[in-house]
Amino acid sequence: MIPGFAHRRRFDDLSEQEILALAISSEEDDGRIYRSYAEMLRDDFPGSAAVFDGMAQEEDEHRRRLIDLHSARFGDVIPLIRREHVSGFYARRPVWLVENLGLERIRDEAAQMERDAERFYRAAAARTTDAATRKLLGDLAMAEAGHQDKAGELEDKHLDAETRDSEESAAHRQFVLTWVQPGLAGLMDGSVSTLAPIFATAFATQDTWTTFLVGLAASVGAGISMGFTEAASDDGQISGRGSPIKRGFASGIMTTIGGLGHALPYLIADFWTATVVALIVVFIELWAIAWIQNKFMETPFVKAVFQVVLGGALVFAAGALIGSG
Repeated sequence: MIPGFAHRRRFDDLSEQEILALAISSEEDDGRIYRSYAEMLRDDFPGSAAVFDGMAQEEDEHRRRLIDLHSARFGDVIPLIRREHVSGFYARRPVWLVENLGLERIRDEAAQMERDAERFYRAAAARTTDAATRKLLGDLAMAEAGHQDKAGELEDKHLDAETRDSEESAAHRQFVLTWVQPGLAGLMDGSVSTLAPIFATAFATQDTWTTFLVGLAASVGAGISMGFTEAASDDGQISGRGSPIKRGFASGIMTTIGGLGHALPYLIADFWTATVVALIVVFIELWAIAWIQNKFMETPFVKAVFQVVLGGALVFAAGALIGSG
């Protein structure tokens, strides 16, 4: 049996029974994935959840037809063979990975699943000689290709224009609250708050390695502090801002990146070269913050630039004056 093999099997080496068994397990997996998507979306996006419920039912029907054919040809004992047992066979991303990427990303992932399944059934049909098996696999390939139309029918049934607009608006708002807002706060804190200690150290010592170490410590320390503060300050249950763990990671990582951006140039040995590069990086960081504020927070661009540049300039000036003194 396949699980006992030390290495994966090649698809071309599978028997027709094994191809059917692989198709059955794949349909089972896809049905579970669609149901997971549905449960994940049900509270916030009931219309989209209903679409995935319908797609899961389609996969169940495919599985039933495959099992009936296997029973007729090979009996009721189905070999245990799964995607991970076959070399080069397409894989599915873990549900926990996709669920963090938003509603539209989940829809895109489902569309890719159908394309993968269609290619598999066409390849499987080309490998079989039994007429009934070849016909079923060909029919399933056509069914998978037609799932885009089926998904469209389900969306027309469960997602009218108003519902779809409402869900997309809610998804965008959730993305902003869970990822963009804490990430932006972290980037601003990391980029601005570390200016003073880094440039104070730079002008006081004119030692690039010492400046880098101070910048590294300030960035990592600020990232840890911001991450824990964001995660502990709000569990998201009442505010609706989403998982505190996700927000904590977004805030902590972006805080660290914001500080490291102008600390890393001090790995350059020449002090003035490192300082000029660091200032260029600071300009890019502040511009990026203003762009994010404008794009996701709908802050007027000129206002965002003024706020960020003014704050950054004041902190930099404080650090430079203290370091020079």
